[in-house]
Amino acid sequence: MRGELAPSKVITNATFLNSGRKAWTKGNIWIYGDRIVYVGKALPSSDENTEWIDASERYIVPGYIEHHAHPFIAYNPSTFADYALERGTSTVFNDNLIVMMNVDKKKALTLISEMNEGPSSLYWSCRIDPQTETKDEHQVFTPQALEDWLNHPLVVQGGELTGWPKVISGDDTLLHWMEEVLKRNKRIEGHLPGASERTLAQLAILGVTSDHEAISSEEILKRLDAGYTTTLRHSSLRPDLPMLISEIVEEGVTNFNRFLLTTDGSTPRFHEPGVMDQLIRICIEAGVDPIAAYEMSSYNVARHYGIDAHHGMIAPGRLAHLNFLEAVDTPEPVSVIAKGEWIVREGERVYEAKPFPWENYTEKWQPVSWDLSDDDLHFSMPMGIHLVSSVLLKPYHIEVDGAVDDLNASHDESFFAMFDKEGKWRMNTIIKGFSSNIDGLATSFSITGDVTLIGKKKSAMKKAFAVLKEQGGGIVIVQDDEVQFQWAFPHFGVMSDKPMEEVIEEHKQFESVLKEAGYPFEDPLYSIFFFSSTHLPYVRMTSKGIYDVHKKSVLFPTIMR
Repeated sequence: MRGELAPSKVITNATFLNSGRKAWTKGNIWIYGDRIVYVGKALPSSDENTEWIDASERYIVPGYIEHHAHPFIAYNPSTFADYALERGTSTVFNDNLIVMMNVDKKKALTLISEMNEGPSSLYWSCRIDPQTETKDEHQVFTPQALEDWLNHPLVVQGGELTGWPKVISGDDTLLHWMEEVLKRNKRIEGHLPGASERTLAQLAILGVTSDHEAISSEEILKRLDAGYTTTLRHSSLRPDLPMLISEIVEEGVTNFNRFLLTTDGSTPRFHEPGVMDQLIRICIEAGVDPIAAYEMSSYNVARHYGIDAHHGMIAPGRLAHLNFLEAVDTPEPVSVIAKGEWIVREGERVYEAKPFPWENYTEKWQPVSWDLSDDDLHFSMPMGIHLVSSVLLKPYHIEVDGAVDDLNASHDESFFAMFDKEGKWRMNTIIKGFSSNIDGLATSFSITGDVTLIGKKKSAMKKAFAVLKEQGGGIVIVQDDEVQFQWAFPHFGVMSDKPMEEVIEEHKQFESVLKEAGYPFEDPLYSIFFFSSTHLPYVRMTSKGIYDVHKKSVLFPTIMR
């Protein structure tokens, strides 16, 4: 409640999704402050301080829930939540990895509490493993830090668990933290690409309760049979939902109670058509009953995470997150109420989001305090990395001469250098497959915040680095000795402070520039971000060196500067 003088709303003549009955029900919905206080046929005896809303021409569903967001893919948690809210997604579960790695623990926990004070409901997942090989992992993932994160009421699960191979092999530390998550009656979400039936069973026994990595109906059914709540993904890297939903409908699946939906940290441009509303539409168009489709992004999520006393239903005691629809099969809302406040009314935004006070929690990404030397761009490594898709890296034997200032544009091999953000170490090699004609790119966009340089010309790489320092993080591209593109990420070097709409347009420009320079795949932003992500095969560039993911060993160590 927001106090005795909080305004009330009464929505009359409502046709609403009743998840208790799995049916559309007619009635009246009373709202007081940020809560639904009554649903039924009755009307209040007094209309003092009450707004009356006739919903006779609308269908009302609970606000949508995105339960698996990575809100640091150029946008930030606050701007993503504001953008999603206007499109009916009023609850978001965020990955805490970037905040955990960059903000003092006490400040970080205050940050997530303050961010939840807006009209969106923002919950968090707590990583129990870092998704990359880092030299300072044990300074970040300390027992006290993990305990305090897991004890926070806005943290609803542990995961996603990318280090599951370590769990299978008996890693005592990860097993301990899985046990701690379960002691708190919270969920563990797996990241289990290609997991066998045996692996799924083992991890289920150890407490993993859900997974979002199925890429076929066969994998979906294996997860259901193993007792998992199974998330169907539609993302910029894996836009699989149309295929997945069609396949499972053809398999005869009619009960969708254990299915959820996610956009899985998609890049900005992917969200231009919407957020969870676009996924619900895909399900309905594939033949899923609309009630089941809406519940995959509302009631099913709330029930799985044990928060259905507050979310996922239009019923007393629940937060007043409501979407008003023109038709049952049209999930894009014409009006949105969140925590009892109008956000959008008949297609017009009526709520103005306030910028989040990041300055209270962190300084903007600081220009690195070191300069490049000639030795920093010395390339004599015998083994390079080959980008064979948007995110997969394989080792390859270097045949081009790296002891030159410029590489020829007739091939797709470029200089590649990664530097510790504090200038302590470097790793130099050749990357094949990224581009055939990019002179110089410098970026701080990485899980660890380290700096990556890519290009055909060392002089252009140096210039891009100098501009990156000056602007304070982000991405800089230099072509023909001119700065062709700049994208500023002042927060931790990975997140913009601009509204989502502007970030989408900047993302389009970035993709256009890179593809004109010969980038051959679909998702250059994730290519850059995942260079150091050891949850992906086959090799990665980490603070320890070129890392063999399968063998869990360093092939070539980093060089101290």
